[in-house]
Amino acid sequence: MNNMYKEFERVVLKEDLKGTSFVKGDVGTIVSIYPDAKGFEVEFFALDGTTLGVETVIASQLIPANGVKKVLHVEMR
Repeated sequence: MNNMYKEFERVVLKEDLKGTSFVKGDVGTIVSIYPDAKGFEVEFFALDGTTLGVETVIASQLIPANGVKKVLHVEMR
């Protein structure tokens, strides 16, 4: 499963990232892949393109976004 991810691929979190504001369902982009392909640096953006953060994530915390057929949703507060 680890080899399936590529740099600049869009991914979705399968779980909340503890210690961060990123939660299950958030979409990010892989910006770096560690040499062992077990870890990734994922950049999370706001809809306006602003970077919200870059976090280290492992493969088991991700699913590829290319198979997700959902409408993007904005939480209104």
